[in-house]
Amino acid sequence: MKWLKTGAVSKISNLTSTPKALSWSPDAKQLAFSMFVATTSSSPINLPGKPEGATWAEPAKYIDDVYYRADGAGYSKKGFEQLFIIDANGGNAKQLTFDEFNNGGEVSFSKDKKALYFSANRHNNYLLKPTNSEVYKLNLITLEVTAVTDRNGPDRQPQVSPNGRYLAYTGYDDKQTNYENTQLYIRDLRSGKTTNLTADLDRSVAKIKWSGNSKGIYFSYADQGQTTLAYQPRSGSRKVITEKIGSVSFGRPYSGGDFDVSEDDEIVFTLADTQRPADVAAIKRGKAQRLTSLNDNSLGHKQLAKVEELWLKSSHDQLPIQAWVAYPPGFDSNKKYPLILEIHGGPVANYGPHFSAEVQLYAAKGNVVLYMNPRGSDSYGKEFAQTIHHNYPSNDYDDLMTGVDALIAKGFIDESKLFVTGGSGGGVLTAWIVGHTDRFAAAVVAKPVINWISFVLTADFYPFFADYWFPGKPWDHIEHYMKRSPISYVGNVKTPTMLLTGESDFRTPISETEQFYQALKLQGVETAMVRIPDASHGITARPSNLMAKVAYIQWW
Repeated sequence: MKWLKTGAVSKISNLTSTPKALSWSPDAKQLAFSMFVATTSSSPINLPGKPEGATWAEPAKYIDDVYYRADGAGYSKKGFEQLFIIDANGGNAKQLTFDEFNNGGEVSFSKDKKALYFSANRHNNYLLKPTNSEVYKLNLITLEVTAVTDRNGPDRQPQVSPNGRYLAYTGYDDKQTNYENTQLYIRDLRSGKTTNLTADLDRSVAKIKWSGNSKGIYFSYADQGQTTLAYQPRSGSRKVITEKIGSVSFGRPYSGGDFDVSEDDEIVFTLADTQRPADVAAIKRGKAQRLTSLNDNSLGHKQLAKVEELWLKSSHDQLPIQAWVAYPPGFDSNKKYPLILEIHGGPVANYGPHFSAEVQLYAAKGNVVLYMNPRGSDSYGKEFAQTIHHNYPSNDYDDLMTGVDALIAKGFIDESKLFVTGGSGGGVLTAWIVGHTDRFAAAVVAKPVINWISFVLTADFYPFFADYWFPGKPWDHIEHYMKRSPISYVGNVKTPTMLLTGESDFRTPISETEQFYQALKLQGVETAMVRIPDASHGITARPSNLMAKVAYIQWW
């Protein structure tokens, strides 16, 4: 804990694992949080003791949990997330929940400090229906838990208003599709009336924060590749505060970013663009004012790629598609340049006009870089995102080829030097592309799914993927799964193709990469495999891995 008046710092707890979802009480005298609490487990078998002086192998791992490993976290220990409370001045943390549910969602105190509101999935089928969370109320005197919401779908981010009368939260009605817009709700805690404040907004609400006077809520949402901050009164018209919230993603140009609001409604947020990573900014007299210049010393003397926005109409059905082009420093439209098509993951995610170390490095080597938001991306509304529901990959391929054709038509692309790469969902589409055209001189497929059947049966979050991305279980829909699997088209591949994946990736396990690599070898296609030791799905979480990834892609 750091006291801002004195600058003093002291340790206030001695916890057994990392606390999460910290929340201050209204009087700032207590903190609520969640923490993993291990449960005891024993082996179902008993082995005799080892002989004296013997060195035995590590014991076998007995697994019977639905979720037994998680990308970035490794193999799971037995136990559950539980809620705790601790005095801000230090002392022993008091455990508040003890049941066999993961009570680890966001936490908010009631104004009178007699209750906590939190988000969790406490349904009996929570393991196989992981998205069906509710908002719950925990009585801090009796420790009784009661449900505040009750519907099929996720309810998250409970926040009690500063005056204590209202509860804000986010969620949506789950229709078992690949995407739904997350809505913003408020509940009057006196009357019990619930109001959807964003029913008219065809975008997905991200972070929320009450205004200091409890009259409205600030929230962020992605819109056409950028993150917008808006203010929504409890009643009345919505107001856009800024459209310049900048992404904190460093490797690739994903949208995102963060903001916060003080008790007197002073707003700070991350501000970034294609030329600079995120800095801290504030709203001053209605305008964004940058408060930091963290990378000026590193980038101020460098000539960076200029990034231009394009709007295209897909060759498939004239659907408008947004794209961006990064031009190499010193670009001359009378010359011919190699083109790299870089495809985002997700697939329900989005790129935008944000700083990207990878894009800048590719452009610095003399490449024009094209990145796009094909159908299925978010930030364009529900219908656009749902076009790939049970239909991925499909006509997103046409969207991407439309972008390539549009740049070729401008006259400065060398058609003999077309390249394509992408990671995760972008890896899926890259593998799909080389199975459907040989126009590219080389491809790099990063952390892909190659076979949807094996993916669903090996990925960490497999109950979700089986239920939401496909019409049913693999054994009931083998033809559908294989029709959408890049492995089904490996016989068509002629493009030299490199594969690149982290060896500890549990989201798109490296067995997917190995399948495609070995299939390409059997086909006699030029191929190579790059395995990143100890890396999870977020390969570039470590800077050295980001450098290695870019270097391998540029070399190939």
